[in-house]
Amino acid sequence: MSFWLKFAVFASSALLLPAQETSALEREPQGWVDVTPGSGLQGWTRLAIAPSLPDGVSQWSVGPGGVVLCEGNRGHEWLRYDKPLGDFIFHVEFRYTPVAGNPRYNSGIFVRTLPDYSLWYQLQIGSKAGGHFFGYLNLNGERRRFDYSGQMTDQRVKAAGEWNTVEVTARGPALTAWVNGAVVNEWKYCPIKKGHIGLEAEGFRIEFRNLKVKTLVAARLQ
Repeated sequence: MSFWLKFAVFASSALLLPAQETSALEREPQGWVDVTPGSGLQGWTRLAIAPSLPDGVSQWSVGPGGVVLCEGNRGHEWLRYDKPLGDFIFHVEFRYTPVAGNPRYNSGIFVRTLPDYSLWYQLQIGSKAGGHFFGYLNLNGERRRFDYSGQMTDQRVKAAGEWNTVEVTARGPALTAWVNGAVVNEWKYCPIKKGHIGLEAEGFRIEFRNLKVKTLVAARLQ
């Protein structure tokens, strides 16, 4: 094969690769707040989603370098950041501890969730799966679930054991998910203008690190 033919094949195949873009944290490093819990989970609150063990028995801990470890073995619950947020970007890095059998790893990142969990919105994160929004809405007096897994543009979550970088942007009614280099999901109809971010414990050992928030200022009307 000639040089130019090889070049043409390489160039055409390169065009098929998904576009890579840096994270908002890398592009604009100013204005971020580190929201990593303290060693005693200060600034965050454990809340049960399903029956859990008493508060004295925690599956959450903060280790060296501010890595938040969820053992995933003491009930279905979420760790809620106590300060409600309006428009923001939430930067999270995570990885699962691999287990035998290639199970369906499960956890999530909550955004714009009410403090009592009566309405919640989550970015689902798995192992080589996830990156979509789902949650509940009140429609005509009824609580109904929505799931945007069918609207994902790409599957970018890495296998268990590898670190992933995720950013969720909440701006007005729109929630956008950026995962490992690209926007993969967007939901434009969030009815909650201000709510809580959080991390989910749901049966699997998972680590989180580099938890940062950047508050976004709404554009002023001219």
